Amino acid sequence: MTTETATSRAARGRWITHWDPEDATFWRKHGSRIAHRNLWASILAEHLGFSVWSLWSVLVLFMTPETGFAFTPEQKFLLISVVSLVGAVLRVPYTLAVPRFGGRNWTLVSVVVLVVPTVLAAVLVQRPDTPFWLFVVLAATAGLGGGNFSSSMANINFYFPERRKGWALGLNAGGGNIGVATVQLAGLAVIAAFTVEAGPLVPLCYLPLLLLASWASWRFMDNLATARADTAAQLAAVRERDFWTMSVLYIGTFGSFIGFGFAFGLLLQNQFDRTPLEAAAVTFLGPLLGSLVRPVGGWLADRFGGARVTAWNFLAMAAGTGLVAVATVQGSLPLFVLSFGAVFVLTGVGNGSTYKMIPTIYAAKAENLVAGGTPRTEAAARTKRVASAMLGLIGAVGALGGVAINLVFREAFAATGSATPAFIAFLVFYLACLALTWLCYLRVPAAAPTAGTAAR
Repeated sequence: MTTETATSRAARGRWITHWDPEDATFWRKHGSRIAHRNLWASILAEHLGFSVWSLWSVLVLFMTPETGFAFTPEQKFLLISVVSLVGAVLRVPYTLAVPRFGGRNWTLVSVVVLVVPTVLAAVLVQRPDTPFWLFVVLAATAGLGGGNFSSSMANINFYFPERRKGWALGLNAGGGNIGVATVQLAGLAVIAAFTVEAGPLVPLCYLPLLLLASWASWRFMDNLATARADTAAQLAAVRERDFWTMSVLYIGTFGSFIGFGFAFGLLLQNQFDRTPLEAAAVTFLGPLLGSLVRPVGGWLADRFGGARVTAWNFLAMAAGTGLVAVATVQGSLPLFVLSFGAVFVLTGVGNGSTYKMIPTIYAAKAENLVAGGTPRTEAAARTKRVASAMLGLIGAVGALGGVAINLVFREAFAATGSATPAFIAFLVFYLACLALTWLCYLRVPAAAPTAGTAAR
């Protein structure tokens, strides 16, 4: 970084006016250190966002007749579906907020506002007499945590060179995703130590952590003046076939991760009659495994190609879901936990591989523009804007998959009293995603498009 740029950065309140991670010299001298500093602070903020978003997947375990709650399984699945929906919808404006307000500024704001749903959760879990409709409306504010993912991913995408995006985005997303498991571990600890009467302690323990993340965002993050992603970029993204194709694939991977993460405890309670403590003792394992392997999915995509990894992953997810369905029919808890845990691992791998495909596809599109006569700098800037917008939008659509999963579970229990029909439906969907991946990014037509070739 030049002296002039550093001075400008300080004068403008941590705004960096020059950023070119593809410049090897710049990256070695300055870029890598700054990018990783922002990455670690971003991971902390996103982690807490996921935890707050997932609060109600834990608190529903405390909502038992012993604590005064008479909500049915269908009502509980509806509650977590609404929370998931709010988080999914907010991902669209959150993506636009980064270039508008700056990555550091928006991360700070997005963490501070999480105090509201956290306090509300602590109050509501003590108020079983609250009308169900009002309970759902107030609990839905936890969806604010779901928007953090898109703004964080769009922001970090600007910091890293193409060759390092798979690992960086996977690490950022995986560190955030693990917030689902962390809040469930907190729930387990509270139930084990204080019984289901102590539900308010779960959200309250997050208040000091939110203050810590706010300070870390303010102290260690930066705003990139070169970051550009706007409404025009989002409109350009949704007009492209790759946007809709990748959205469907991300529904299959991330939608499954967040949907299953929200539903796991309720499934153990209602499918296998587990107590809150027994359910909490197992629930965290799936999201934990899925989160930890997400960077591995990005690394595998860097090594073998995103589409190849994604295709094989969907095949394995279909097989694993088949075993889960068998476990529900047989009433085998060990088989259910083992096979469902394997599916969680596969959702994490797929999350990393599908997200890596997006910048790869648009890097190839940039090369197409250069081959057609567009200056390289202009081509790279244009495609990165669209790719960054697409990262946020696809994250929003993928989260809608989590809404759909819990609604499918709700209907399955309402109709049959079992989750088996839901898992059969998911198996069919994963096979459809496998076919879509092969048709769009692995099959080699007579004139293979460069973007498809690069994605492989």
